[in-house]
Amino acid sequence: MARRRIGFWQRFAVVLVKSVMTIWTRRSWRGMEHLPRSGGIIIVPNHISHADPLVAAHFVYDSGRWPQFLGKASLFRIPLVGGILRRCWQIPVERGTSSAVQSLDLLVDTVDGGGAVVIYPEGTTTREPELWPMKGKTGAARLALATGAPVIPVAMWGPERMFDPRTTRLNPRPRIPVTVVAGPPVDLERWAGVPPTKAVLEEMTDVIMLRLRDLLAEVRQTDPPALWEQPGRAGHPGAAT
Repeated sequence: MARRRIGFWQRFAVVLVKSVMTIWTRRSWRGMEHLPRSGGIIIVPNHISHADPLVAAHFVYDSGRWPQFLGKASLFRIPLVGGILRRCWQIPVERGTSSAVQSLDLLVDTVDGGGAVVIYPEGTTTREPELWPMKGKTGAARLALATGAPVIPVAMWGPERMFDPRTTRLNPRPRIPVTVVAGPPVDLERWAGVPPTKAVLEEMTDVIMLRLRDLLAEVRQTDPPALWEQPGRAGHPGAAT
């Protein structure tokens, strides 16, 4: 959704977020050409910090798109906060309930309507000790299969210096170096039109996460590990390489 169509609340959010980010970060951004200026897209960033949604929003907005993040439905029930989120076209998602199907329908409508939906495929900040991507959840793959929209990987490195989830330490120092790189769409063509079985969705998710991991490795300039799984889950510490 183009920036020229945004209204008062969206402009308010832009002024607030960009003002903070311009002071707080020193940005190195690449790959904006991979985010088409129109049409529905699914953006999948790695999740390394509670600060990185602000960084991702800044990057996506400056690429010419309006970012529409998924948020816990409970946030939308908070007075004032929920109203602002709705007016900024953010998307409530019910997790682990019978309403999850309705949430998927809303996401499909948003993408089919030309929106730029931002999904963190890990579902939470990574628990991998060195902040590499974990095994992902299947939401992004399910949405891609339902819409046929391109899935754009976005690797970020630097937001962990703003807020480190391992120590919960906030760093208010200005001009923290932050790198964001968008890559070409993930190649999911082999699954076009196939039924969304558990096996298919898991295969697609591994392909998405491996591409995101490798893009982050290019940013960090080091060899990546296998995709990490939390202890207690099958395949720990990493079933996909």
